[in-house]
Amino acid sequence: MTKAVLTTKVTPVYDDLPEVRYHFPRTYLNQVGRAVGDWIVYYEPRRSTGELGSSGGRQVYFATARVERIYPDPVLADHFYAEITNYLPFTRPVPFKEGTHYHEALLEKADGSTNKGAFGRAVRDLPDAEYDLIWQAGFGHIIGMEERSREAPDVPEEPMRPSAWVAEERMDFRYDVPMEQDRRIIEQLVSRPFRDRAFSAAVKSAYHDTCAMTGLKIINGGGRSEVQAAHIRPVEHRGPDSVRNGIALSGTMHWMFDRGLISVEDDYSLLLAKDRLPDTVGRLLGDNTSLILPDRLEMRPHPKFLDYHRLAVFKG
Repeated sequence: MTKAVLTTKVTPVYDDLPEVRYHFPRTYLNQVGRAVGDWIVYYEPRRSTGELGSSGGRQVYFATARVERIYPDPVLADHFYAEITNYLPFTRPVPFKEGTHYHEALLEKADGSTNKGAFGRAVRDLPDAEYDLIWQAGFGHIIGMEERSREAPDVPEEPMRPSAWVAEERMDFRYDVPMEQDRRIIEQLVSRPFRDRAFSAAVKSAYHDTCAMTGLKIINGGGRSEVQAAHIRPVEHRGPDSVRNGIALSGTMHWMFDRGLISVEDDYSLLLAKDRLPDTVGRLLGDNTSLILPDRLEMRPHPKFLDYHRLAVFKG
């Protein structure tokens, strides 16, 4: 098994749904095959679409996930799908280059410039040590290493308080023992408490710590926001920990959304369960009839998850 970098655009050329599947041609079959059973990081390139002149991509590693298996595309010859599980967005998207440091050594030429030819490969092998450093950079806030930055005038959110596992890691965990480091990282990636913290921080950042239904935004003295991250398709119903499967909601709206009293159309307009909600809900929503959405299109709720909520959860 070998870890890998999988490149996917904001508007993918292939049939990618990064939370669930990665679509690729036979060219990359051997490389993706080596990653089966191991972990990958997703990379968003500068080009946002298949058009040569497109731009707007962030050039960041934005999530990690596990490759479960590969199966052939039943329609398109010489193309395959990688089944993806355990998708988890980074709290902080990680640039491929920070200062003079390249997170992938193969992207740096001998003279220190960027190896653009290496970027031409949509799938790249990733050594364990490089994966571990990207993981630390992406989840630094969750493991108590750095603040979660916000746009001014909001103050940064303090690093999360060291939980039992963080405290134990800091006392006993040696980062100079690669196999031990990799084992501990994987333990966290499949841990529900860790995943909840990472999902919550990523959703709050996407929505600027604001309830998407009421517009309510409360941040305490330590920079901790009171808004909560709600899964659209619940985890217990195999919903992924993806920003596109999440909405930032105040506690009351979260409670109602989870119980199917409120849902969302594909055009992001709000749906209210008839005769099940008190009149006071109107005061909470005010004039809002649609979700207040993230700035970036790729962070907005995906129709696949919204459809599931309307069909399986909503009581309207």
